[in-house]
Amino acid sequence: MSLIRIKDATDPSTWGPAIDEAVHTISRGELIVMPTDTVYGVGADAFTPEAVQALLDAKGRGRQAPPPVLIPDVRTLDGLATDIPDGARKLAEAFWPGGLTLILRAQPSLAWDLGETHGTVALRVPDHPVALAVLRRTGPLAVSSANLTGRPAAVTVQEAYTQLGSVVPVFLDGGQAPGQVSSTIIDATGPTLRIVRAGALSLAELREVADVEDPSEAAPDTAASDAPAADAPANDTPPTDAAATEAADSAEGEHER
Repeated sequence: MSLIRIKDATDPSTWGPAIDEAVHTISRGELIVMPTDTVYGVGADAFTPEAVQALLDAKGRGRQAPPPVLIPDVRTLDGLATDIPDGARKLAEAFWPGGLTLILRAQPSLAWDLGETHGTVALRVPDHPVALAVLRRTGPLAVSSANLTGRPAAVTVQEAYTQLGSVVPVFLDGGQAPGQVSSTIIDATGPTLRIVRAGALSLAELREVADVEDPSEAAPDTAASDAPAADAPANDTPPTDAAATEAADSAEGEHER
C-alpha cells in the first residue's frame, strides 16, 4: 500500500495538507477517495464530464447508472435543482447533513454530464467532517462508493485502495467509516414525495416534517424498484432514470453516501 497516496485525515488539527491535496486533485480533473458517513466514496468534480466518466470507468459502471452528487450544505440546493417542492425543501433543512438523498429536477442550464439522468439529479449532504471539509472547498462532487461494481463497499481506506489504487491518485484516510444503513432516497420529481429506497430515516420521521407517500400504499413502480440508489454499494444495478438511479448507488452503499 502506498503511504504517499494515502493521506492522514483523522485529525482536524493536522489534516490541512491532506485536504489541500485532495482539493488540488479535484481541480485537475482527477479522482479522490474520501470517507463519508456510510462508506468510503470515490469523488469527481460534478462539472467536469471527463472526471465523471473517469469515475464511472474506475468502478466499471455505465452511463445508465449516474452517480449522486454530494454538496456541502442546503444552500447549494437551488443552484443545482429547480421546481423544488416545499416538502422536499423542508426535508433537506431537517435532515441535512445526514441520511437523506433527494432526487430532484436538475437546473437545465448547468454545464454538467453525470450520465443518463433524464433531467434529474440525486443530491445529499453527508454527515462526515472530512467529506464536508472537502466539499466546502470543491463544491459539488459526483460521488459513488469506492468499490468496483459488484464488490463490497469499502469501510476502510485500505479496502478502497485495494480496489481503486491503480486509478485514484489521492486517498483520504479518515479512519473506519460507519458502514451503516444507506440513506433514505426520496423522489421529489413527481406530484408527491415518495420513497424510492428505505434507509436511515423512517417513514414516521419523514412524515413529522413533510407528507411522504408510503411505498407500500403506492402503485407498483418497476423503474424505481429496479434502480440503484444514491449510496447503496452492493447494488450497482443500472437504473432507468436518476429518480430511480440512486436508489442503488454513493459516497454516500453503494452505500455512500
